[in-house]
Amino acid sequence: MIPLADSNHQFDITIVGGGMVGLSLALLLAAQSRWKVLVLESKAISAEGAPQYSASFDARSTALSWSSRCIFQKMGIWQKISQHAQDISSIHVSDRGHFGMTRLEAEEAGVDALGYVVENSWLGAVLMQQVSEANICLKGDTAINAITPKADSMQLEIDIEGQQQQIDSKLLVVADGADSACGKMLGINQHSKAYNHSAIIANISLDQAHNKVAYERFTDQGPMALLPLKDFNNSHRCALVWTQPTDQAQQLMAVDDSAFLEALQTRFGHRLGLFKQVGERVSYPLALTTSEEQVRRRLVVVGNAAHSLHPVAGQGFNLSLRDIECLSQCLKNQPQITDVGALEPLLGYQKQRDSDQRNTLMFTDNLSKLFGLTSPAIALGRNSGLLMMNLVPTLRNQFAHFGMGTGQSGVDHG
Repeated sequence: MIPLADSNHQFDITIVGGGMVGLSLALLLAAQSRWKVLVLESKAISAEGAPQYSASFDARSTALSWSSRCIFQKMGIWQKISQHAQDISSIHVSDRGHFGMTRLEAEEAGVDALGYVVENSWLGAVLMQQVSEANICLKGDTAINAITPKADSMQLEIDIEGQQQQIDSKLLVVADGADSACGKMLGINQHSKAYNHSAIIANISLDQAHNKVAYERFTDQGPMALLPLKDFNNSHRCALVWTQPTDQAQQLMAVDDSAFLEALQTRFGHRLGLFKQVGERVSYPLALTTSEEQVRRRLVVVGNAAHSLHPVAGQGFNLSLRDIECLSQCLKNQPQITDVGALEPLLGYQKQRDSDQRNTLMFTDNLSKLFGLTSPAIALGRNSGLLMMNLVPTLRNQFAHFGMGTGQSGVDHG
């Protein structure tokens, strides 16, 4: 990692946002040994030393698809990430109170695992260590005060640890999350559709092993997912994502642990045995948010700043990772003399990603709607579909590979 003080404050590519998407993109670009890359993060960060695994029952986690594993493998860090990743060998999909169900199997799909669940603290630490060893300038505790498009650069007025500085970058990548502050500065509008639901996130301990099975259970109040985690202190764990109408989610957040577990057991059932303990609960409102623009001359918007999805099927981060992998390839394929901020290759990137983004957004949006409808005719239709999928291997395989992100535009899964 190179310090900002040693530079002339001119960069080829500046990434605003040092989260998992921003750091992953920086590593993909640094591997090309071609670009001078700067990452700016609003929070104070430390990138020294080897990644430390802070074991915690309450550690938040991310579901990684097979396509994400392939991307991390090409980055050379999957082996380290996998040390604390729980593989998913099977996904059980059901509709509460109805006959429909299907089960997707990694073996049938021809892969080692349908996905993986990794704690964010470990994934972030691995990315940070890799950044610290790469030719990447990373600065935390940074505020962006102004962004001015110039003929040959994006000019950023920034505050780094109380010091005012000016940065010039041929390409600016906005990866500062949903409700992007940089997007607002640049006049990029966002379309947002509230679901009037909230997601409750918590870790749950079980009285029996999860056997690497992930559960996606649809209810009349919203979908719930229980994803297998690595055991903690010999206790079996799953990560819960439970969507509810916002008023009901608020009520569940207010009850004690015993009442919460009782409500969860009633809604989910006993396929995982008895729920023994619930960790810290966090709730956030759900909305489908998309950026009106993702590329301009000298500008790309990625991650949650570009699209924030319903959490059903766990597609958000994986879609963003496919986006940035494609972006890095488009920039790599430019002739050496080409301006990295030129519009034409950025439009090419957007065209390559359009189908995958559109299909994934429609899939998650429609899935949450379809299983939220209570009409007997619609319930019969969707459960017949689940039953048909369970009986026809080709349908199961297509559904599994869509969820894994394989065969998507712009991603090589060799």
